[in-house]
Amino acid sequence: MKYILIISLLIIQALQLQAQLYRCNIPWVDLSSDYTRQTVIAKGTPSLYNGHPTTLLLDDQRTVFCVWSNGHGGKASFMGISEDAGMNWKVHKTPTDWQNMSNCPSIYRMTDKKGKQRLFIFCGSPNMGYSYSEDNGKSWSKVKSLGKPCVMAFTSIVRLNNGDYMGFYHRGYKDRDQSPLTLWSAISHDGGITWNESVKIAEVEKRSPCEPCVFRAPNGKRLVCIARENKRVGLSLMMYSDDEGKTWSAVKETPWGLTGDRHVIRFTEDGRMVAVFRDMAPNSPTKGHFVAWVGHYKDLVEGTSGQYRIKLLHSFAGSDCGYPGLEVMPDGSLLAVTYIKNEPGNTKHSIVQVKFDLKDTDKLLTHDIKH
Repeated sequence: MKYILIISLLIIQALQLQAQLYRCNIPWVDLSSDYTRQTVIAKGTPSLYNGHPTTLLLDDQRTVFCVWSNGHGGKASFMGISEDAGMNWKVHKTPTDWQNMSNCPSIYRMTDKKGKQRLFIFCGSPNMGYSYSEDNGKSWSKVKSLGKPCVMAFTSIVRLNNGDYMGFYHRGYKDRDQSPLTLWSAISHDGGITWNESVKIAEVEKRSPCEPCVFRAPNGKRLVCIARENKRVGLSLMMYSDDEGKTWSAVKETPWGLTGDRHVIRFTEDGRMVAVFRDMAPNSPTKGHFVAWVGHYKDLVEGTSGQYRIKLLHSFAGSDCGYPGLEVMPDGSLLAVTYIKNEPGNTKHSIVQVKFDLKDTDKLLTHDIKH
């Protein structure tokens, strides 16, 4: 009887712990109705669905590129350029042969070991298609394929300490978009032109990690990976590497507040960590909408909740939103860009930018922790 009682108490404690983990445990700020912060870069129509953008801030700290698809997982048809730090945008049609690329175009800047800088666009199809520019986007190479089967192209690329680049992406079972999903990496020695054979870095029993977001810890020594969990079991997933991506720790869950899809992470001047993503946290009051999480790197290490979350935009199409770009501007403000159906009715998804500053949101903590 004594042992039964002890086991029962342990089960109760475990259930209580799970209840604490799988419910809202962090305050939040709602900016979604503050339209003065929002800029519609490209408006959807009853027939035009703008999807899945990524962004890149150039070295001049004023020019921002944004690329996105025509339709859900569609062709890499559009590029927006702002030359005044997101105040105004011009939308351009992409080169004709980019119609040979589709699914979640991702834009990166890489510099080879001779100092040559290039902008790259990668897409999921055909087997990680890509195009690059050597003149800051004025002209682009013909589309080629890396020959890497993938669901989406690189969702993160980080520079290694030796000057190489490591790209991260996910693959599905039998290279289809289906579970179980696994995480992969590849290395480029020449600034992104060629990539070596890919290596599987994570496979998790009864989970499907995908859309890896990889970044350097503040000490510059550790690579940290946060991934979407596509089976919707528990929370998002994370792991780390202390040897420049050669080996990785066991996968574990993130704090509740970081649970979501297609994370993009930046650090602000005051050392805080900001992540933007589609909110998919269990029992979240903002589930399915476009949110930001504000905290510190130590929250990942210690498993603590973080400071607060921000509801950036309200989705009128359920959870079909939230693949983002995020840039930290010289004045300390942040530009977050996503695709979202931002109004009711028959208008499809738009590309929308939200500008916010942590100095403002720190003062706006009006929502208590809600369950």
